[in-house]
Amino acid sequence: MRPPIEIAGVSIKAGTRQSIDIALPSFYTHSSVNMPVHVVHGRRSGPVLLVSAAIHGDEINGVEIIRRLLSHRSLNRIEGTLIAIPVVNVYGFVSKSRYLPDRRDLNRSFPGSENGSMASRLAHVLMTQILPHTTHIIDLHTGAVNRENLPQIRAKLRGNPELETLAKAFGVPVILNAEFLEHSFRAAAFDKGISVLLYEAGEALRFDEVSIRAGTRGVLQVMIELGMRPRSKRPRKTESMVANTARWVRAGQSGILRSLVGTGNKVQQGDVLAYINNPLGEHTEELISPVSGIVIGKTNLPLVFAGEAIFNIAGYEEIDQVADNIDAYNDELDPNTDEKLSDEPPLV
Repeated sequence: MRPPIEIAGVSIKAGTRQSIDIALPSFYTHSSVNMPVHVVHGRRSGPVLLVSAAIHGDEINGVEIIRRLLSHRSLNRIEGTLIAIPVVNVYGFVSKSRYLPDRRDLNRSFPGSENGSMASRLAHVLMTQILPHTTHIIDLHTGAVNRENLPQIRAKLRGNPELETLAKAFGVPVILNAEFLEHSFRAAAFDKGISVLLYEAGEALRFDEVSIRAGTRGVLQVMIELGMRPRSKRPRKTESMVANTARWVRAGQSGILRSLVGTGNKVQQGDVLAYINNPLGEHTEELISPVSGIVIGKTNLPLVFAGEAIFNIAGYEEIDQVADNIDAYNDELDPNTDEKLSDEPPLV
């Protein structure tokens, strides 16, 4: 029997699972604040996978992904350990905000400090209480408010073949080879020698069933690749393809946006992506794609300012193949077209 794991002073025995609360700085009303953590500590040794969500408090798809993950029947027989934190930024989650009450971005506050700002202290809790136990991380995100992301994995793949294998095991069609943002959770974990996959899908403050299904299945497939769960007899259908570049297309003028393409659509260099004009329909601007690729992110709000990021396009040469993979993947996961009955009723 492997030894217990101890997190925040709580000991979890091998072969058991337990929810614990990690104390955080209280509200100014003196109300206590706790970060909920669930630990599944397998009987046999293996990787320690952290699955985290809501580092940005308004990105809630990951909260539902972790709920579904924790209800999966296979978790009681895993090898290694699963640490699940559905709501990291409790303060932002309560206020339905991306940020903490001091308007700081938690994902730009790592590695943090015990005596710093509220964001810095919360980052420090993750770095000192959770990461010392962790070997791998899947961090769940969405687009910002009024911005939608196609389900995608972001990871720094260069020089890390194991991480690329895990990224492809997650099973979404699009993988973006992405450098680190300074003071991000991903960068801080990498400095500790921990492999991190960042999953992006959907929009802030909205549940999206396809994004949730993709995320839940992706985490379970990574656990298989890590040897934490037995391999499935069902063959993997989705082919994942890596993009090494992504480019935002920005509005040249302020006005009313009329989009012609959505996430997952293929575009060719020179294609018209949208029109922008004033409320009278005058001074129309054509928004032209500067590259060929796949739209992996877009704004959903048709009221835009000059310079605002409108479309995010991942550069691919094999855009027809990637687009076909995306269409097949969406059909497989869409509750209106899938052939497999799910244990979870689809959210609408």
